[in-house]
Amino acid sequence: MPEEPLTEREHAILEAVIRTYVETAEPAGSRVVARRFRLGISPATVRNTMSDLEEKGYLYHPHTSAGRVPTDLAYRLYVDSLMRRQPVSEVERTAIRRELEGGGEAAVEHLLRRAAQVLGLLTQELGVAIAPRLDQATLERLDLVTVHEAKVLLVLTLRGAGVRTIYVDVPAAIPPQTLASVARILNERLGGLALREIRATLADRLRDSAPAETPGAAELLNVFVQGAEELFVGPVPPEHDVHLGRASVLAEQPEFSSGQRLRGLIELTERRDLLKDVLGRRGEGGLQVTIGVEHGDPALSDFTVVTSEYRSGGLKGVIGVIGPTRMPYDRVIALVESTSNLISDFLG
Repeated sequence: MPEEPLTEREHAILEAVIRTYVETAEPAGSRVVARRFRLGISPATVRNTMSDLEEKGYLYHPHTSAGRVPTDLAYRLYVDSLMRRQPVSEVERTAIRRELEGGGEAAVEHLLRRAAQVLGLLTQELGVAIAPRLDQATLERLDLVTVHEAKVLLVLTLRGAGVRTIYVDVPAAIPPQTLASVARILNERLGGLALREIRATLADRLRDSAPAETPGAAELLNVFVQGAEELFVGPVPPEHDVHLGRASVLAEQPEFSSGQRLRGLIELTERRDLLKDVLGRRGEGGLQVTIGVEHGDPALSDFTVVTSEYRSGGLKGVIGVIGPTRMPYDRVIALVESTSNLISDFLG
């Protein structure tokens, strides 16, 4: 960070340069800034101030241009101190809500895929989302259904995470009244608990729970105790639990007009391991904005990642966008936060 704070004039001119560059994708010249933003100072004064900002690390001079371009440090100052949030329009909010509702009672991964797509289209960036750790899902209800004299179907209804079905091997045919009694006991003692909590405490919770008057109940309950690690687990995540919107939307931006930059974008979308690691570390703290070199990874040095956490009961994950460091941060941040709130409401 710079050793001394910026003056009011430097703040105003830096904001003007950022806004100009974000909107035009062209280096901002002193005449354009002075004329467009009516700062009450001459182009020469603007030019001198821009030179001072360059010396302090906030602007740089492309070798073929008389204008200047913001650095990552400039965008960081803008996001932290200068930016004024834009409200999300009702049209945009309706578009997001309609996309989420369009999947009906779809699984979480389908909801997130749709959310990433609509967010990418609205922001003109690459929408990204990471699925929640379903091990944290809360058991809402379980049902037991006889499918064979040696098999019972366990149906786990998970709050905000759909339904999981598992076949359970049993030692002998289970009478209907025993099955109903055991299902009632399991619901009473396990309902409202996270799956990982159930696995850790199942034996204690079911101790002395079998009714003496119900034949076979103790044996069936013991089957669940012995098989807890395999039975009470979250749905197996899809092969890729990182969901992306359309990269073609981002590829149309001026930053990716060159073959090298476009290849970098394509390679990034193929690095699911990298994206999963980056997004997976952003599950705490609500809104997060990481700009360029702040990532500490050369593959992301040309990109900004904006994410916000969504929550529903014990489930949580992140939704956001990846784009060039030149992005309309005020609008993008508002849309990302609005989408994460709508996902939380929808899952709830």
